[in-house]
Order: sequence, then C-alpha cells, then structure tokens
Amino acid sequence: MKLRIMIAEDERLAREELIYLLSKDPDVELVPSAASGVEVLELAQKHKPEVVFLDIEMPEMDGIQAAHRLVEMDLRPFLVFTTAYDQYALEAFQLEAVDYLLKPYDEERLRRTLERIRGRKTEAGIDVRTKAPLGPLFKSGKLLVDDGARMVVLEAELFLYAVKEDKVTRIHMADGRSYAAKQTLQELEERLGPSFFRPHRSYLVNLDYIYEIEPWFNGAYNAILRDPNRTRIPVSRVASKEMIRLLQGH
Repeated sequence: MKLRIMIAEDERLAREELIYLLSKDPDVELVPSAASGVEVLELAQKHKPEVVFLDIEMPEMDGIQAAHRLVEMDLRPFLVFTTAYDQYALEAFQLEAVDYLLKPYDEERLRRTLERIRGRKTEAGIDVRTKAPLGPLFKSGKLLVDDGARMVVLEAELFLYAVKEDKVTRIHMADGRSYAAKQTLQELEERLGPSFFRPHRSYLVNLDYIYEIEPWFNGAYNAILRDPNRTRIPVSRVASKEMIRLLQGH
C-alpha cells in the first residue's frame, strides 16, 4: 500500500529536491505540496495525507505551529520535520514526530525515515489519521519502569539512553527528565526492540537520536546524541561495526 505524502517547504529548490528523492520510491504517492503553514492546513484537509514532511521555518505560520493546528483539526498524519538547524529537535519529538531531518537531505537517511514510517503503520494496526497512540516500538508506545517506590509510565519516543549506575539503571529522556529503574539494561533492550542498541556494556541508546559518531582511540568511538547537551555515549570497538551497520540501514 502506498504512502500518501505531502511536502511542506517554502524554498523551491529544497522542495524539488525532496520531491525528486521521494518520487524514486515506487510505494510513495505525492499529493500537492504546500509553501506555507497556512497552505499546509488547507491542503491537508483536502488531500488527507498520511505523512507530512514539514519545514519548520515557513512564512505565515511555521512548521511547529502548523503541526499543533493539525492536531487541533483532528488531522494526525505522521510528521517528519525538516530544517537546516537542529535546535528544534526536542520540540519536534514532543509533537510525536516520526523523524527530524537536517538539510541538505541524505538519501540513505531518508530511506530509513520511510522504513520507520512503514514500521509505525504496521505495528499500530490502525488508521494513521486516528487519535490512537503512535508507538514506534510496540503498540502502546509506552514503557513502564519500576523505580522501587512507584511505577512510572514513560513515552518510548522520548527515551534517549540508559546507563548502569551502581544498583539501578538511570534512564535519560530527550526532554531532560531522568528516572532510576530497577530493570536491567538487558530487560529494557528486550522490551524496547531493535531501535535500541547496547554500544557499551553499561549503556543502552536509542539509535534514532544519534547525531554523529566520532573516533575516540584504539578503534572505539563516541556516539553524539541529538539532545541539547550533545551527550556523548561510549561505543566499544566490538560494538562499533554493528552499530554503524544498523545506522546505515543494512
């Protein structure tokens, strides 16, 4: 089944580039594109796209404002924010965005985004325009953790990384919150699924938040996360090849 996708981009060259890249996928159906936030709302009502690639900086109404309005209008396509800057990433994921793409576009990175959208669609088993939760890893989109005194429900999409600290596992979220959990890293990894990876015996990281990888020493690396603090996660020499393979989408 084809994905009905709308592109919202006010810059003509950027819009044409994205149209070209998406049109190479035979299972993508492009609906008319928008050049402003206001036009996004008008065209979304008319064409009911399943996915909107939404530029953040647009005239009349920016992409973040347009996303909020789509929710208010009960139009809930999968959102992929596009921008030349990365400071909007946190707000984008708080809007349950599927992904956050930096310009200029990388064809392989775009392919992984489409795969993730299709995975969401399959796992949800629902009409993508309903209000049902859009969990990326399991149907509820939630993770229940036990800190010893209470049970806390966490949003799976905001799970940034976890690290072993003494007798607890410290879970760090993309919105700055952190929680102590009784679950082990292995238990969390099994619960969360393939988008989460153990780059080091003491860490579990959400692959979707990795911004870049930098060499360290003796074949090891640091994974730099796409959070305001640009958190560095150690990647062992043994784990580095597998992590790079996963990030390449092989």
